[in-house]
Amino acid sequence: MGIVFQKPKAITDVPMHYCPGCTHGIIHRLVAEAIDELGVEGRTVGVASVGCSVMSYDYFACDMVQAPHGRAPAVATGLKRAIPDNVVFTYQGDGDLAAIGTAETVHAATRGENITVIFVNNAIYGMTGGQMAPTSLPGQVTQTTPYGRDVKTAGYPIRICEMLATLDGVALAQRVTVDSVRHIAEAKKAIKKAFQNQLEGRGYSIVEVLSTCPTNWGLSPTEALEWLRNNMMPYYPLGVYKDVTKEDAV
Repeated sequence: MGIVFQKPKAITDVPMHYCPGCTHGIIHRLVAEAIDELGVEGRTVGVASVGCSVMSYDYFACDMVQAPHGRAPAVATGLKRAIPDNVVFTYQGDGDLAAIGTAETVHAATRGENITVIFVNNAIYGMTGGQMAPTSLPGQVTQTTPYGRDVKTAGYPIRICEMLATLDGVALAQRVTVDSVRHIAEAKKAIKKAFQNQLEGRGYSIVEVLSTCPTNWGLSPTEALEWLRNNMMPYYPLGVYKDVTKEDAV
C-alpha cells in the first residue's frame, strides 16, 4: 500500500509547545508542505518572530533566524538581499506584525521586498497572557479590555491585507483560515503561491491566516473555532485582496 499521509520533511520531529486547540501547528504543517513540494528546503531561511511562535525555529527543518520583536521583515530584507538565491520567509503573529512591527511591515511591502510573510492573526496577544492586540475586535474582552474593546479610546482593529493591498510593491495579499478541511486546503494553496511568487521574483507576498487562541479566549477548542467563524470572519473577510498574477493575465 502506498503512503497516503506522512510528516513533511521540512518539519522537525519535535513535540510542539502550543496549547490544545491552537492552530499554529496546522499552519506550520502547511508552510512545511509548501517548502517540500517546491523542493527548496535546502535553501530556505525562516525568520521567527516574538510571540507564541517564537520557538518556530525548533520546528522548521531549515535555517532559522530569531528576529527582535516586530523586526522580522527587516531581518528578512537583509537576508534576502545578502543571499538572493535563497528562499526567505517570516512567520509572525498579529502582536508582532501589526503592532510593534507595523513600520517594518509597511515599508518592506512598499519596497516590494521579494520575501514571503506568513501572518497569523488570532486577535489577541497570546504569549503574554491575553492582552488586547491591534487586531482585537470591537467589544472583545481581553485582559486589558475587561469591559470589551472600546473603539472610542482604543480605536478600530487593523485590516492588514486590505491596507497592504494598496501598495505597489505587494504581489499577493490574501486572507485565509484553517477552521475546516476546505479552508485548510485553500490556505495551503495560498501559502504555496506566496512561496512560488518569491521564486519567480514577483515581490512581497503576505498570507494572513485567521487563527484561534482557546486559552486566552477562555473557550474550548471547538468553541474557539465557532467564535472565529461567528466573529472574526465577518470582520476579516476571507479572500484575495491583491494578486499580480491575475492582474498580469487580464
